[in-house]
Order: sequence, then structure tokens, then C-alpha cells
Amino acid sequence: MSGIEPSTVAACYARAVLSATTKGADEQSGAWNSPTDRLGFTEMRELWETVIGAEGADPHTGLLVGDRIRPGSLHVLGHVVLSCASLADAAEAAARYHPLVSQAGTVTLDRGDDRTRIRYRPTVDPATMHPQQVEAILTGMVRAARWVAGDDWAPLSVSFTHPRAGSAQPYARVLGCPVVFDASENAITVDNDDLDRRRAPSDPQLGALHRTYADRLLRELSTAVTVGERVRRWLEYAPLDGTGPADPGRELNLSARTLRRALQEEGTSWRALLDAARHDRARRLLETTDLPLDRIGPLIGLSGATALVRAFTRWEGVTPGAYRGRHAGATR
Repeated sequence: MSGIEPSTVAACYARAVLSATTKGADEQSGAWNSPTDRLGFTEMRELWETVIGAEGADPHTGLLVGDRIRPGSLHVLGHVVLSCASLADAAEAAARYHPLVSQAGTVTLDRGDDRTRIRYRPTVDPATMHPQQVEAILTGMVRAARWVAGDDWAPLSVSFTHPRAGSAQPYARVLGCPVVFDASENAITVDNDDLDRRRAPSDPQLGALHRTYADRLLRELSTAVTVGERVRRWLEYAPLDGTGPADPGRELNLSARTLRRALQEEGTSWRALLDAARHDRARRLLETTDLPLDRIGPLIGLSGATALVRAFTRWEGVTPGAYRGRHAGATR
């Protein structure tokens, strides 16, 4: 039992993926009754595997899905985008509210003197994402931009970190711009003049209502269990001898490097969490068992009794023997 909860994806987006590629989507997504329902990233990945298989492993399935995205597929983010007066406003909304659609990646903006790069970076281990998933996300952003700018709009370029599979023609047809593969980042490049141009009349008051609701949902989502708490739960039951960040990372769909970075952003580290888990496990074993110190040490991932005495004295200010004796006396 780990208690770890993976990154989640909006069920409305999962339903859109099914609807864009398969028949019987309503039957498969019948459990998703609320527009705010969410499913785990692992479940979403399995859904994509079903879709890709059903489509005969078509390498262009991601393009198809992304180009068929509709406002309701993105829940409140779709309605925020529809109310934007410029592509710049829409891009900023995508960067802010993307977690409402998926916590498996982040959208960031890098504005230069004459062009802006809209970057997408997975927060899960990129190896766990199918290329079609990434292509659906970036193509979906291009499609969403066309809700604001018109169906004939196209970015300057689109880049993907994975290699191309299949013909280049569908990418040119759907995205309408040069497409680069094996790139350093997944990104959409847009001319700043185009980004800032005011578009069709918008309704600022309606947009404000949508953003208020989106902000509320974002706050609720941000109160979900942090990566650090998920790792703490995993360590509570895990063997502590030879354990590394890759072990809980597999359940979180995070590489060891990504997990370390996430913990750092939360103000902690793998080393600190492991040390705390060893401390808690040592106290529990000293309080509830008569195991000798040279047995307890290896059970919590330390080399032996000497290492245990040194670590436990740092944790508690007393030796393990003194702690056990004090606890035994208190329970008599």
C-alpha cells in the first residue's frame, strides 16, 4: 500500500480523445458524470494505448485528436479562451489554467523581441507519454488559437522533441507551418505582432466570470496531495534498504530527476524525506520490538548498530538504548 496518487487529467479531455477517434465513447466514459471529474495519468495513458491500438497505430492520431478539440473538451479553460480578445491573452490563460486540463505537463511562455515560444513540458517522466499525446496537446493549442484568430491562422513553427513517425504531409496540412522533430523542446512559435493583435469583439465581463470560476478550481486543485506527501506515504511502507527516488517515481510516473526537481520546488529533498522515514521507522521498531540494534540498522537502510546509534542520537538527542529504556519505563 503506497497511497501515492498520480497526476490527474480532466475527464472531459479524456472523453474528447475517445470521441475524436473511436465509436462508443459515451459507453466507455459513462463513469465520468461531472464536468470536474478527473482520472489518473496512468489511466489516461492506458486510454491512449487503447486509442492508438484501435486506430491501427496511426502515427497521426495525435494530430487528429488535437484538431478536433472543442471548447467543452477543455472545460472552463475552453470558455476562457473563447472570451479572449487576443492570442496573447489566450496564451497566458493556457499557461495559467492548463493544470485544470492536465497536471501531467506545464505550459510556459518565453517572449522575445519579435516572437514568443509557447512551451509544453511534461511533468511526468517523458518516456511514459506517447508521442501522440504530446502532438494532441500542441495541435489542440493551435486549434484553440484558431477559435480566436480564425481558421486560417497558423503559427510560425511547431517543434516536437520526439522523432517524426509517418508522412510529413499531415503535419503541414493540420498545423499550416514548418514542423521540426527531434527538437530540444515541444513548442509553438508565434509572431508577437500576431500575438498582440486585437481580434473579434469579446465580452470582458463574461471572461471575468469564467476566470473567477477557473481560479477557484485551480485553488481547489492546488490543495491536492503534494509530491512530497505522496513520497512520504510511500516511504511509510517501503523497504528502506537500497531505496532510491526512482522507486516512488515509478508510481508517480516521474523520472528520478523530475521527482528530485519537484521536491526541491516544494522546499524539501529525497534525502530529507528518506532520513525522516528512517527516523520514524527506527522509533517504531524501538518502541514495539526487542530487536537488537544490529538488526534494526539494516532494516532502516543503515549499515549496522554503529550507524544507527550515530543517526538516532542526531535525531533524538539520546542513544537508541536510552530511548528504548525511557519508552519501556513510560509504558509500565
